[in-house]
Formats: sequence, C-alpha cells, structure tokens
Amino acid sequence: MAASTREKLIAAAHDLFYAEGFLGVGIERIIDAVGVTKTTFYNHFESKDDLILAVLDWHDRWWRDEFTQMLRRHGGDKPRDQLLAIGDALDEMFSPAAGGGGDGEPCATGFNGCIFINVSVAFPVPHDPAHIAAARHKQAMEDIVRELAGYAGIDDPAAFAQEYCMMLEGAYVTRQVSGNPDTAAIASRLAKMLVERRLPAASSA
Repeated sequence: MAASTREKLIAAAHDLFYAEGFLGVGIERIIDAVGVTKTTFYNHFESKDDLILAVLDWHDRWWRDEFTQMLRRHGGDKPRDQLLAIGDALDEMFSPAAGGGGDGEPCATGFNGCIFINVSVAFPVPHDPAHIAAARHKQAMEDIVRELAGYAGIDDPAAFAQEYCMMLEGAYVTRQVSGNPDTAAIASRLAKMLVERRLPAASSA
C-alpha cells in the first residue's frame, strides 16, 4: 500500500530530525524532501511542533514493538535469555546497515543516539509537549522491561527495570558521544550482573 502524504511527511521529518537535529531542520527542508507545497503541509499539520509530536508518536509505537522483537531474535523465547541478549541487540542498533538510526532505525548518517534523548535536550522544559512525549516513551520502555523481568522471575521487577533502563540510557549516550565500539559488550556485562544479582539462580542455569 502506498504511503499517504502525511506518512511521507512524517518519514522525511523523522530522518532529517534524527540526522540534523530538531532545531536545525525547518519546514521548508521537509516539504522539499517530500515534494509537496506548504499548503499541503498545513493541511496535515498545524505547525512544525505538531509534526515533531507525530514523529515521536510514530517512533514510540515502532520502537516498542521493534525492541521486543529484537530481544526475542537474539535471546529466544525465555525471558531471562532475552534480558541477557541486550548486547547483541545493541550491536544491531549501532550497526549502520541494520539499525544505525537510533533505537534501531536505519539511517544513512549512522547512529546519532536515542531520538527521545535528543528531543528532550532540544526541548528541555519539562512541560513542553515534546519533552513530555520523550518522558512518556522512557516510562513505556521501563514498563516493557519490568514485565519481562517479572516473567523471568526477577525478585524486584520494578527496581530491576529502573536499573536496566538506566544502563540502556548510558549505552545510548556513550555510543553517541564517544563512539566507543565496546559499548554493546560493556552493556552486556552489566546486564549479566543485574540479572545475576536479582536472579541468583541464573548464574548456574
């Protein structure tokens, strides 16, 4: 099925915002990339801020599903093994060929960090709608990890999810800022430590 004009605008904006920043890309760039008029743009979005929220909503829904599938691809069917598969999942995320666009989304410019961290930096005021969307996404990801931890038998799924997600955020930022090629391997070691501390039987399983 062919993408609608609205979908094309969201896709073009997503790639430009991710590659060049939310503040550095104007509406004209997005309009030119899609090949529509400004009138057409405003038929679909009230403003650039409205488009930004649509981009974040799309990425949020896509990444929740992709993250879950990624852990399953690398960890199999067992929840514990999925939690331990984060190193392989991060390697996939950071690869320009398969997931270099931040949180797994392919992008020609390579990994530019987490799109939700990027937007929260661009819009740092906590009550800004874009910042709220970023915070909401981070909570949703923590909820996914907490549920998986519960299925794995972790003793305190909520605390584990907080620790695990903080490790993930550190991995995103470390890779973006330093480009450390060992970021995924370091995250893998940390994940193993977290799982074994919260699920001692895992160390001998």
